[in-house]
Amino acid sequence: MALLDVRGLGIAFPRARPVRDLSLTVGPAETVALVGESGSGKSLTALALMRLLPPGGRVAAGTIRFDGQDLGALSEARFRRIRGRDVAMVFQEPMTSLNPVLSVGFQIAEVLRRHEGLSARAARSRAIALLDRVRIPDPHRRVDAYPHQLSGGMRQRVMIAVAVACAPRLLIADEPTTALDVTIQAQVLELIDGLRRDLGMAVLLITHDLGVVAQWADRVAVMYAGRKVEEAEPDALFAAPLHPYTRGLLAASPRAGGAGRGRGEPLPEIPGSIDSALGQPGCAFAPRCPLAEAGCRAAPPPALVRPDGRVVACLVAADAPGRPPARPPRAPEVRRDAAVGL
Repeated sequence: MALLDVRGLGIAFPRARPVRDLSLTVGPAETVALVGESGSGKSLTALALMRLLPPGGRVAAGTIRFDGQDLGALSEARFRRIRGRDVAMVFQEPMTSLNPVLSVGFQIAEVLRRHEGLSARAARSRAIALLDRVRIPDPHRRVDAYPHQLSGGMRQRVMIAVAVACAPRLLIADEPTTALDVTIQAQVLELIDGLRRDLGMAVLLITHDLGVVAQWADRVAVMYAGRKVEEAEPDALFAAPLHPYTRGLLAASPRAGGAGRGRGEPLPEIPGSIDSALGQPGCAFAPRCPLAEAGCRAAPPPALVRPDGRVVACLVAADAPGRPPARPPRAPEVRRDAAVGL
């Protein structure tokens, strides 16, 4: 049974519905990546799972089940006992997520005192141990530091320490490597994966970096304009993407050494913007799709499960009858530098 089971999720604001009919599962100890352009609805999906949508936002359709329990049916008080303990989140920007006037040790200890009832002394001791576990040097001194006194990489590690303080069963990581250099990115991702193995927790990894997906995900779901358009294991997705949008994303990804392009040749791009999907009655990608036909603009294509388990929502998918398969792009490469300190 899936640990997280999202069915037909719809998110609405007074003048927009940025997420529509999204279904997604995450199994125990599995890492599932959610990818797509900015504006595709990835972060809003994560916030809906945590019941932290911005003012005016609401879950308008669908169900969110965690370990078989319908989270939407819980009162706010009962949901608070789950949020931060069983389901936790690493937010995209730690400088705006951490309280600037409280020490990082206090912010870690607060989670432990609320969910585990620890005394102030015991919670502080655990906070120091957690800082050490996320590889922050000199944790006995850093526990009293304020966020502005730490580097970006250290702040991200503090956010991870806050999230895993109660050993959650599901960790939602929203762009956990944003604004970090490539060496620190690799360290942060290795840290999250190591904690996943040690704690046996599942990870929902939200990213737009296909190199990260290739290296760390067990399964990947591609979102466009609030809908899931394709889902597969990374090797299969990179070897033979089915949806035209996925093919466009892969073609636009930088490749080591500029393989497939002449020196100085610009990366191919998907024409138009995601804004063209607003009010689109059919497939949201149709205005930008080179393969779009009249039927694509009539109604959103259903997400079909293939015999090999892959999911694609497209009437003109790469392997549709009578259509030649697309030339598969190379999988993006990712550095995994082994630097120790931040």
